[in-house]
Amino acid sequence: MDREDGWWARIRDWVDGVAERSPARLVLLVFTGVIGIVTALLSLPIATASGERAPFVDALFTATSAVCVTGLATVNTAEYWSTFGQVVIMFGIAVGGLGVMTLSSILALTVSKHIGLTQRMLTAGETKTERLGEVGSLVRTVIIASLVVVAALTLVLFPRFLTLGESPGSALWHALFMAESIFNNAGFVIMPEGLVPYAGDWWMNLPIFFGTFMGAVGFPVLLNVARRWRTPRRWTLHTKLTLSTYGILALGAGIAIPFFEWNNPATFGSLQFHEKILQGLVHSVSSRSSGLAPLPISEMGEATWFLQDALMFVGGGTASTAGGIKVTTFAVLVLAILAEARGDKDVEAFRRRIPHQTLRLAVAVAFLGSTLVGISTLLLLHFTDYGLDRVLYEAISAFATCGLSTGITEHLPPAAKYVLVALMFAGRTGTMTLAAALAVRSNKRVIRMPEERPSIG
Repeated sequence: MDREDGWWARIRDWVDGVAERSPARLVLLVFTGVIGIVTALLSLPIATASGERAPFVDALFTATSAVCVTGLATVNTAEYWSTFGQVVIMFGIAVGGLGVMTLSSILALTVSKHIGLTQRMLTAGETKTERLGEVGSLVRTVIIASLVVVAALTLVLFPRFLTLGESPGSALWHALFMAESIFNNAGFVIMPEGLVPYAGDWWMNLPIFFGTFMGAVGFPVLLNVARRWRTPRRWTLHTKLTLSTYGILALGAGIAIPFFEWNNPATFGSLQFHEKILQGLVHSVSSRSSGLAPLPISEMGEATWFLQDALMFVGGGTASTAGGIKVTTFAVLVLAILAEARGDKDVEAFRRRIPHQTLRLAVAVAFLGSTLVGISTLLLLHFTDYGLDRVLYEAISAFATCGLSTGITEHLPPAAKYVLVALMFAGRTGTMTLAAALAVRSNKRVIRMPEERPSIG
């Protein structure tokens, strides 16, 4: 039977049909399917170090955290899961980092040797690519960038693990897993001692800083910069807003976090001056998306927690491995406030006018994120005995797919774990789905209602 008439064609036609009727539904179906597969694999006895089946809630939580590149964990990743289980987790991280619609386009290439119009439209919607002709280039950039950056991080980390006395096989495995976790901003660590012993290790921390940044700015930005790196003035507004806002927030966090923790003996206080600078750099980016923290978050002060709440909620770049409402959303909201304060009619940035529809979209995404975090925080307060500071931190970390925790994740009751599972899933798919839905539902009406302005403020 010809391949086009076989089951490959039927699967493709079914996916195309769902995509045409409801793109948002396809997103949810694909993500749910991947999480289901990873959950099933982690539920096998071979996936745990003890050889016993993992409780369903822990398998589901870990699978969701991996596929949604979050990093929150109800069990110790290094000790609880076997090598097979850790490979499954790494698979979930790699799949989740690529993005659902990017994977759909890759599947289309595999099945039919080309990206159809439906896949182009869906991928453009997720990656915020303006021209359908660029989708193929962007998909190739996603694959190449992922492979190149992960390979580079692995090559850098491999000799470091060798110097720690590990065998070549163990060193290569740890380097590869950490490279995937760093670039995909996943936050998982498989060293038994974690990252705390490496707080002053530049060789270990600089790859975390640069790898997290590369993964967090977003693939459209990487593609745009790679094409026009000699002419920054010709970068798109999205690239300029992403890099400038990300840089400002990273600089502010790199100064504020050491300021709050400088004399804390459990965190920065025990470090030398150059080590404090290093940790300021690492936490300025890890507090936004990756969740890879060489210092114990549970020992930090409440002022630092609150600052990290804000940083996590904003997150990283659009169409990146980071979560949150995204830096461009935050930038558009700030620019709108400044324009209103100055009495300007238009919202402008870098000599470009931002459409009113974009502002509406930013408000909707920010409101949805706040609502999800608020409802989840209420539920966690109901199901647990922890205070608002720790519960709010956990909720924002789950929504922003960051993975930082004050240490309560492992001690949560099953009901609270399910709340975080739903929040991680919504954080990875909810705002993207809402944005796509609003973008395609711009209805033009012939008859408009009379205008009347309510009082604001």
